[in-house]
Amino acid sequence: MTAAEAEAPGGDSQPAGERTYFIDAEEAAELARLMQQDRLVTEAMGGLLPELEALPSAAQVLDLACGPGGWALEMAFRYPKAEVIGVDLSPSIVDYANAQARSRGLSNVQFAAMNITQPLAFADASFDLINARFLAGFMRPQDWPRLLTECRRLLKPGGVIRLTESEWGLTTSPATQRYYALCSEALKRAGQSFSPDGHHLGITPMLAPLLRQAGFEDVRLRGGALEWSSGTPQHYSTFKNIFVMFDLLKPFLVRTGVVSPEEVEPLYQQAVAEMQADDFCAVWTWLTVWGQKPTTT
Repeated sequence: MTAAEAEAPGGDSQPAGERTYFIDAEEAAELARLMQQDRLVTEAMGGLLPELEALPSAAQVLDLACGPGGWALEMAFRYPKAEVIGVDLSPSIVDYANAQARSRGLSNVQFAAMNITQPLAFADASFDLINARFLAGFMRPQDWPRLLTECRRLLKPGGVIRLTESEWGLTTSPATQRYYALCSEALKRAGQSFSPDGHHLGITPMLAPLLRQAGFEDVRLRGGALEWSSGTPQHYSTFKNIFVMFDLLKPFLVRTGVVSPEEVEPLYQQAVAEMQADDFCAVWTWLTVWGQKPTTT
């Protein structure tokens, strides 16, 4: 059975799952932010798959926690012989992504509502490539080994898993750095961080070891960076991404008790002001790690 023939879960067959994403995914502002962030990161990375030389002809591709589907839609457009499937926990976001595919006339991509912290409704050895970006916003440490074991089951022998994660960026804005620190501490309190002290996300140093522990071979790393200092071409688009994210993160910060409602708003306003200053300097970095399923067991 091919990936396309797999039965997508619906109704009671979809595990309810715990909605641990640190932003309300149903917010229209978050939908728009994710689409814009996806384009921004793909461009800064140098393309959809800058680390991989080529995909097999008629490749089967799975995008995990695909959100509104930006990466999967672009993959389907760039590789018309490939079959691309995106899965996400939110049925409404999946509906949006499927509507985008129809509006663009892309018949080789589809989206389904699935919880990636649970077993996925695909047959063994269905995919040549599994991709995921920025899962740290909802994944708990104990979820990662289970997910990677499931990915190994879903990949064909020799298939590739590709993960991209980031820590918070570095800037010259005191308020922005304080906001980043609060986000890290909130994720630590929520049990969604590998950091030993809550000072960072802690996911990037874990990616390669997690892949090796799950049995993947030839694990490799590639770093990326985007400068968004004032006056640079990427300043406004990255600034917009950050200030929208900061705004949407306020309920999570307050709920986890790292800051009060009275404290968070002036800090947010100060960060927005400092990010627009003429002397503002900033860089955002990420790490892509990929590995292969062994060709023999």
